[in-house]
Amino acid sequence: MHRTDLVRHDLSVPDREGIQVRVDFDPGAFAPKHAHPGEETAHVLQGTLEYQLGDNGPVTLKAGESLFIPAGTPHSARNVGSGTASELATYIVKKGAQLVVPAK
Repeated sequence: MHRTDLVRHDLSVPDREGIQVRVDFDPGAFAPKHAHPGEETAHVLQGTLEYQLGDNGPVTLKAGESLFIPAGTPHSARNVGSGTASELATYIVKKGAQLVVPAK
C-alpha cells in the first residue's frame, strides 16, 4: 500500500484542516483497523475495495463509488480485486493531530 499526499490546507473552521491523499493498494493489500481525528470520504478511483467500519459487516465498493467514514470510527480496507486498486481519501480533521491512529 502506498499513500501520496495531494493537498493539505487550513479551513475556515478554527483548528480544522482538509487533507486529500491518494492510496494505492497492490492486489491483496490490507490496511488494518485504524481511525482518524475527523471525518473521511473515500472515493474508489480504480479496482475493488472492501471496507469494514466498526462492527458492521463489510461493504464492497468499485471504481466510481464512495463511502463516508464518521470521525473516530475504526475501519479497515482491503483490495479484493485482481489488480491494483486506488482511492482518493478526503479528510476534515483536527489540525496538527496524527492523521492515522491504529485501532486497539
